[in-house]
Amino acid sequence: MKEFLFLFRRDFTTAEKQPSPDELKKHLEHWQAWFDDLSKQGILARPIQRWDGAGKIVERGKSATNGPFVEIKESIGGIIIIKAQDYDEAEKIARGCPIFEFNGSVEIRMGF
Repeated sequence: MKEFLFLFRRDFTTAEKQPSPDELKKHLEHWQAWFDDLSKQGILARPIQRWDGAGKIVERGKSATNGPFVEIKESIGGIIIIKAQDYDEAEKIARGCPIFEFNGSVEIRMGF
């Protein structure tokens, strides 16, 4: 099996798209259930890693830019690494991700 990185992206900038506290609680329960299921299947290769909204962009010949980054609509909310045979299987696994409940996306990358 190969390892695949899942990057979870969602628009955190638009107030009307943000969940209520009750919706967020239920949403986080869906995440935990999904992670538990991946773990039970033995395909969660690395621990769950959440990311904050801050950061820096470093470009050659320019000063570093502090985040959050107004030039991007979506930001990375977290990552996991899963095990799968190929991109098709990784995509099937990603389709169960709770990020889609709030119009997010999953970017998939294969390790070497």
